[in-house]
Amino acid sequence: MSQVSDRPSMIDLFAGCGGMTVGFHNEGFRPILAVEWDRAAASTYAANFGKEHTQCRDIETFEDDEIPPADVIIGGPPCQGFSNLGSKSVDDPRNKLWKEYLRFVTIARPQVFVIENVERFSRTNEFQLLLDEAEHGILKDYDLTHGVLLAADYGVPQRRPRTIVIGSRVGEIPLPEPTHAKVPTADRKPWRTVRDAIGWVDWYPTTTELPEKHATYFERSIRGEFRGTEIHFGRQPTPMSLERYDHVPPGGGRFNLPDHLLSRCWREKKTGTTDVMGRMRWDAPSLTIRTEFFKPEKGQYLHPQWEPDRPDRRVNRVITHYEASLLQDFPKDYQWCGSKTEIAKQIGNAVPSGLAAAIAKHLKGRLS
Repeated sequence: MSQVSDRPSMIDLFAGCGGMTVGFHNEGFRPILAVEWDRAAASTYAANFGKEHTQCRDIETFEDDEIPPADVIIGGPPCQGFSNLGSKSVDDPRNKLWKEYLRFVTIARPQVFVIENVERFSRTNEFQLLLDEAEHGILKDYDLTHGVLLAADYGVPQRRPRTIVIGSRVGEIPLPEPTHAKVPTADRKPWRTVRDAIGWVDWYPTTTELPEKHATYFERSIRGEFRGTEIHFGRQPTPMSLERYDHVPPGGGRFNLPDHLLSRCWREKKTGTTDVMGRMRWDAPSLTIRTEFFKPEKGQYLHPQWEPDRPDRRVNRVITHYEASLLQDFPKDYQWCGSKTEIAKQIGNAVPSGLAAAIAKHLKGRLS
């Protein structure tokens, strides 16, 4: 283990705003390099973990001698799509980000690397690339384990399924066992719920705007740093939207709306997802928090507070950025940089820190 035996070193590639690093850092890992090309996300990362090791640049611009040795590499390049790309070559330009990820692995020589990606990742061309390289290519020294993990099973108040790949050259490492369950057992705690995460947060935000604050990161000014409830701001829905929200009970959605409140496309489409214009349930994990959680037509993002016979006890709004960050398991005092839209994108794209922490804890004792 490099330098400090009880604090294994780690590199976070495609680091985003730092969700995965939060979990690994909490389990004693020491970040020595984070790479993220998006300036707002990189600024958020730097605000929480320091500017010194945070690089806001394209991963392709790194020279080999700029890549330090590390015990662990975490992160996952974005997939280029789910259609058949027609080529499994690592030289295919559409696989360039994966080529760079593999370059970092071959140079840094981590004992373990961890890739997090979408649930369908195992059916993509990029996944086949990994298997090919592990079988007879540049990853031949690594044993791969993969599977779909549900974040709720690891203490995250969100039913977010994600594919996790663990590559190890210190012996095959299985995926971590769940620590939580919908139906608790002797060795599994009950799922954490929306109430656990945001039940204490003020139902009625007092503003619709971010504070006027600016910080300097990467030699440019950016909005921020915003901490905690500074991102607990509301929106200004139309009277029509408010009327729609009022008809949706917990667990319900657009199918609960009376005909006169349906849009034309909803009226004509009698089937489809029930999540649209959906309201969360207090006593269950949320569904996946995506980048447009502030738009109720995009999923189940209405605040869970709603009582059938008490219109005065209904909170008719979408969740705030702060509530979304808590459902993604970010610390209550996490700092954020960027515009409203940029921060929402950071939150929705992040790896829930509780899932990352479970993986980190599972790996730490296996490093030599």
